[in-house]
Order: sequence, then C-alpha cells, then structure tokens
Amino acid sequence: MNNSSLPMIFLLLAVAGLVFGIGVVAISRRKARAVPQIQRVAPVEAVEAVAAAPLSVRDRLAKARSSLSGAVGSVLGRSEINDSTWLELEEALLRADVGVRVAQSLLGVLQARVKAKEISTPAQLIDALRGNMSSQLVGTSRDLNFEANIGGPNIWLMVGVNGAGKTTSLGKIAAQQIALGRTVLMAAGDTFRAAAGEQLSTWAERSGAQIVRGAEGGDPSSVIFDGVQSAHSRNIDLVLADTAGRLQSNTNLMEELRKVRRVAEKGAGKVTEVLLVIDATTGQNGLQQARQFTEATQVTGVVLTKLDGSAKGGIVFAIETELGIPVKLVGLGETIDDLVVFNPTEFIDALFE
Repeated sequence: MNNSSLPMIFLLLAVAGLVFGIGVVAISRRKARAVPQIQRVAPVEAVEAVAAAPLSVRDRLAKARSSLSGAVGSVLGRSEINDSTWLELEEALLRADVGVRVAQSLLGVLQARVKAKEISTPAQLIDALRGNMSSQLVGTSRDLNFEANIGGPNIWLMVGVNGAGKTTSLGKIAAQQIALGRTVLMAAGDTFRAAAGEQLSTWAERSGAQIVRGAEGGDPSSVIFDGVQSAHSRNIDLVLADTAGRLQSNTNLMEELRKVRRVAEKGAGKVTEVLLVIDATTGQNGLQQARQFTEATQVTGVVLTKLDGSAKGGIVFAIETELGIPVKLVGLGETIDDLVVFNPTEFIDALFE
C-alpha cells in the first residue's frame, strides 16, 4: 500500500463511523419515544387496583382521636388506677373540648365505680369510659324533620356565624335532598354578604334546585317569604333558607333572625327544621353560639362542619348534654358525600381505636 492511498482510507473510515453513530442515535431516539407509550397503556384492572381507597371515618377523625389516644395509651400502660390516671383523663377530655361539666360528670361516675370496686384495672376503666361516652349520644333521633302533609313547603332555616360553612352546607343538603327525589328551592336570605348569593346560585346550578335572590343589603325576611310563596305556587317540597351570619354577639342579628323565623311561617309553609352550623375547630365557642342561636331561633339540630380537621370533636358531647340539641350532620371533607348523618357509634369507635 502506497502512502497516497492512506488519506482515502482514513476518510472512508471516518464516514463509516459517522454513519454508524447517526444510526445508533436514531434507533435510541425511537426506543426512547416508544417507552412512554408502552407505560401509558395499562389494563383496567391494574388502574382500579392502584386507585386510592376512600378514607374511613376513623381516618378522617385522626386529629380528634389524638386528643384522647395519648392519655388512653398512658393509662393502659399502668398496672393500677391512681391519682395520675384521673388527671390524665381529665386533661385529655378538656383538650378534646368535652367541657368541664361533662368531663367531671363522666369521670365522677367512674371514680364512684372504682371506689365500689366495680372497676379494678386500667383496661376496665377505659372500657367503662368508652361506654359512658357512647351512652351520652346513642338513642337520639338524628333524622331531618320533613312533614309530608302540611299544605305547603317544609322550610329549613340555616343559621350560624360567617365562616362556619353555612352556605356550603345548605348547598350540599339541597343536592342530597334532590337525590332523594324531593324538589328544592333555595332562598338566599344572607343579603349582607354578596358572595353568599353567588355561592347558592352555583349550588343551584349543580344540584338542579331553584333559587330566589334579593337585592344586596335588602331585607332577608322578605327574600325568604318570597321564596316560600314561590315554592308553594310551584308545588316545591322544600325551601332551604340561608340567613345572615355576622357575629352572634350582635344583638341586631339575633333580632333579625327572630323576625326571619316569624315571617317564614306567615305564608303557606312551615318551619320544620332550624339547623345551626358550627365549625368544630371553634371548640367551646361553638357551645356559646348554640345557646344564643337556640334562644333566638329555636334550633332543632346542629350541623358540625370541619370535624375531620379538628382535635376538638368533644364539642359534640357538650352540645348534646348541656343543651339537649342533637348533632344531625357532620362535615368530614369537601365533597357532597362528606356531609353525613352523625353516627355516634362510629364516632366513639374512631376516638378510641
């Protein structure tokens, strides 16, 4: 081989290497593009298998359970019942916002049983506490009052302070009642908060309910009266009436709510339910709200919202024991299905398990 042919050989080798490299890159890119397409294809069964299971009541009440779980675990870890046992349990009940009166009542009964030697071990004590708390709640009717033969629409008034979730709860109740086969009209009686009317309009569109609104800042009673008359003329079963929700210490608000209650029943309808919406995170302040709203509007039931985000679920006991008002619905999340009928057995189980 002479020296003149060497450059030609090197050139041919370089070209061959370049072609080979381009081919490798092209093949690699095709493979890279193909991989995601293969990964996106999955059998239906596989997709269903990895779908997240819905949270249980126990899971949703994790924060409320934490108020008791530490004390319960500490008591069960002891070999005997002593003074520290009672102090820990009382502190845990108060942290859970059971309230001083209810906590003392619950523990007083247990102390008497321990003294009488009916209870001798920490495990028996916790079982007895659980049983006593359950007996405070079980047996109460939690049905929403609806009368079928009153010659006009049933009227459910929603009352409560701003921020408790009153308007949202009304919208969810409307959707649920429509799903049960009832016709619903919303009366936007919270005329002092423009967003309330907009919220109700959105819920009306979603659920298929009708709605009556008034002018911003107008008379709430007249809006609700018009809503009842409109419902009666259209043979609508249920009027859900939103109301103003400024601070409960505002005397004018309480007078206004008394007027709303009176005016609502001047037409063809009948007020069969007054639901007080309380934010569970407010704790004992919710008990004070319940007292004042009950005095003004004759509250028949409580809707306790945001229970899943609160460590103060014990307010249930304070409301029912001290005021005798049943907690009828509880909010355990953001969706319509997360506003559920309060189940005392599930609630107690979730607190202790």
